[in-house]
Amino acid sequence: MGRTVITGSMNVRQPGINTYNSATVGVAGDRFMASGVTFQNTAGPNANQAVAFRSDSDLSVIENCEFLGNQDTLYANSLRQYYKSCNIRGNIDFIFGNSAAFFQDCVILVEPGKGENNVVTANGRTDPAQSTGFVFQNCVINGTDAYMDLYHRKQDVHKNYLGRPWKEYSRTVFMHCTMGDLIAADGWMPWNGDFALKTLYYGELENTGPGSYTSKRVSWSSQIPPQHASSYTVQNFIQGDQWIPISS
Repeated sequence: MGRTVITGSMNVRQPGINTYNSATVGVAGDRFMASGVTFQNTAGPNANQAVAFRSDSDLSVIENCEFLGNQDTLYANSLRQYYKSCNIRGNIDFIFGNSAAFFQDCVILVEPGKGENNVVTANGRTDPAQSTGFVFQNCVINGTDAYMDLYHRKQDVHKNYLGRPWKEYSRTVFMHCTMGDLIAADGWMPWNGDFALKTLYYGELENTGPGSYTSKRVSWSSQIPPQHASSYTVQNFIQGDQWIPISS
């Protein structure tokens, strides 16, 4: 990570390029594995969507990897994906897609962008019957040094959110994570008016840090009852005990 770098700069401002095919790396085969690699898109904050890594790989395990970009850095598009001890950087919807993705022990950092609002996730679950969604466990959510310098100079202007609903049944959970002070008190951001606010599920459980306080969270987010936490374990959410190598 940081020494082995796969880099590109494709983005939606280029003719014929959409979000899907802007990816520096895209994987489709089942059981993809990666360790110790940096995936990067250098298009910059003014290029709009520019994906560093896109995955449609079922039963994929990605460990000790780094994902660098701005808007739409990591496209966890579909199927079951497991990310362990990874670094993920970006600013707008920089972890997005409609996979069942589990992020464990990851460091997630906001980079300086072109606007004043940044959003960590944009989950794309489209149907309540889908077993998809994002779970973050024991992760750190903060900003890069460059972003935190910017944020602390104008805290009343720069706002950062855990997620917003890209699709109607968006589902995202943060458990036992450490959240820096950059996370806004209301926590979550609407997509467009009241779209999906009655059908999404955004849950938090036993997070710590100055950005984790829940007293002012939006009314359409949830505090997960401890007795329901088992639904969001690696074993139950992505059946990881059946296919993730023991070394992970």
